Amino acid sequence: MKTIILVRYGEIALKGKNRPFFEKQLRVNIKDALKGLEPFSVQFHRGRYIIEIEAELQHAAIKRLQKIFGIVSVSPAYRVALDMQEINRQALQLLEEDPRENLTFKVQARRSHKNFELTTPELNQDLGAYLLERGRNVQVDVHNPDLTISVEIRHEGAFLYSRLFPGPGGMPAGVAGRGLLLLSGGIDSPVAGWMALKRGIRLEAIHFHSPPFTGEGAVNKVFDLCSILAAYGGKITLHLAPFTEVQKALRSRCPETLLITLMRRAMFRIAEKLAQAHRIQALFTGESLGQVASQTLENITATESVVSMPVLRPLVGFDKEEIIAAARKIDTYEVSIRPFDDCCTLFVPRHPVIRPRLEDLERQERHLDLDNLIADCLRRVETHHILPRQVKNG
Repeated sequence: MKTIILVRYGEIALKGKNRPFFEKQLRVNIKDALKGLEPFSVQFHRGRYIIEIEAELQHAAIKRLQKIFGIVSVSPAYRVALDMQEINRQALQLLEEDPRENLTFKVQARRSHKNFELTTPELNQDLGAYLLERGRNVQVDVHNPDLTISVEIRHEGAFLYSRLFPGPGGMPAGVAGRGLLLLSGGIDSPVAGWMALKRGIRLEAIHFHSPPFTGEGAVNKVFDLCSILAAYGGKITLHLAPFTEVQKALRSRCPETLLITLMRRAMFRIAEKLAQAHRIQALFTGESLGQVASQTLENITATESVVSMPVLRPLVGFDKEEIIAAARKIDTYEVSIRPFDDCCTLFVPRHPVIRPRLEDLERQERHLDLDNLIADCLRRVETHHILPRQVKNG
């Protein structure tokens, strides 16, 4: 049996003449997210997406829709004819489906079809009176009801629902260009990626690994983090960059105190060249100002000075507790804390320089064959396309 899901968006409605572009992308993202739950249909009607799907797949579909940026809420709904007898019957069924005793309720109507026989206030009043007369042990409470029965009168029919599941809001992934996330495998960078997706970025990721110093566990973490992010923004293209030779050269020829900053400068150079090759417009990082020694303003300036494209830091003003709370919310925290080190945490010096001088960094880099090291790393990059791990039971 087919069931209905109503999907609502928010910020897109403010986009004026460009709104159809955003609506079209959101529809594409909805259809992509629901793959594997066929058969279904996605129709757009005057500010709503109406999804028809098999009843047994409705729960799984709602779970997926709750992760799609651009969606503010979804509701399982019933569609009936534009006839008050049908509307009354379906509203009474919604009321009787609630098992609570001494239930309070209210009716909340919206009427985009202005030729319907009743105005919005009349519909609220008439339907409320009908339910009050026929419902068992129910009362009206318009301020703080146990149950709100919503009715939308549209040209396509009357839609009734009593449950509303929140979505993440934001903009549909893909409407704001493409970004490359420097994904470490720690707590911060996946949250930064999630925030980039929320603003409409189509995301790719680069992860620097250093075999044999880092093993399969660290790489598997990153695959799992990309799979989680893909549930929010669609397929994530992951680039695995072998960083061992760069790190070995830095460790053998440069002072330990400058090692982290020099590594990050090399990573930014590699990330920018990769981004340029793939026509990606900006880099994203999980840096938060002052959180660790490598994230002082001086270190950030020294690192960013080696690239010309924008480097965006969605977490720049967050503290660690805020980032952890966000990671828990988006389900990346438990993966991020798996005990597998990435190439940065393995080689953190005891006393890193927090205010490096640019001339000192450049002098150290002149001792290295940095261009060839970077070119060799880029030649050996492995690219993987990561899809969300979704099952039919949600």
